[in-house]
Amino acid sequence: MRNILHIDSSVRRTDNSTPSYNSISKSLGRCFINTWLNKNHQDKVVYRDLGLTPPTFICQDWISAAFTPEQNRSESQQLVLAESDTYFDEVAQADIILITAPMYNYGMPAVLKAWFDQMLRVNKTFTFDLARGDFPIEPILSGKTLVLLTSSGEFGFGIGGVRENMNHLGPHIKQLAKYLGVDLFYEIGSEYQEFSDDRHALSVEKAKQDIISLVNQIG
Repeated sequence: MRNILHIDSSVRRTDNSTPSYNSISKSLGRCFINTWLNKNHQDKVVYRDLGLTPPTFICQDWISAAFTPEQNRSESQQLVLAESDTYFDEVAQADIILITAPMYNYGMPAVLKAWFDQMLRVNKTFTFDLARGDFPIEPILSGKTLVLLTSSGEFGFGIGGVRENMNHLGPHIKQLAKYLGVDLFYEIGSEYQEFSDDRHALSVEKAKQDIISLVNQIG
């Protein structure tokens, strides 16, 4: 049995009476989970909707607590890190991390960045040692697979695309993923949402077919 951590980050829901208001990235995530569980009935899914339940932004007290050795933390410091500890436990137990994310202003939603900020902690997800020279940070976790499903209003954000240099969503998450213990990273996205034309419909359909193919590949 494998554990899947499914994280949605769009602020949109999927039950709007007007279909065009529904989150595309969340619908792609649901496609992945349904396809996966049809193939792997025994696997367990832990779900978080960051858009509906946003993580707390880190603050000075959080930073102070995170950099205090665990055995020396006060009760109040333990409390301020409790949310982060919960997120960490979910990631640590996951074999597969599924993140769905719309592109907001060419990057990730603020709620997803807040989750990463809560998650990535010294001596928890990475070590810091100046004896390593100019590259002192090393991840602690390993062996995980991350699937990123995205949606964007424009197009051409992939490698060689006309907006490749404007894409601060996928590349940023891929960079951070190694500190979640990710060894294998896959990204599938839909584009053209703001154009609302045939290209958008085709892009969404292709993304769903690519998801089915990916599940067959890694599942």
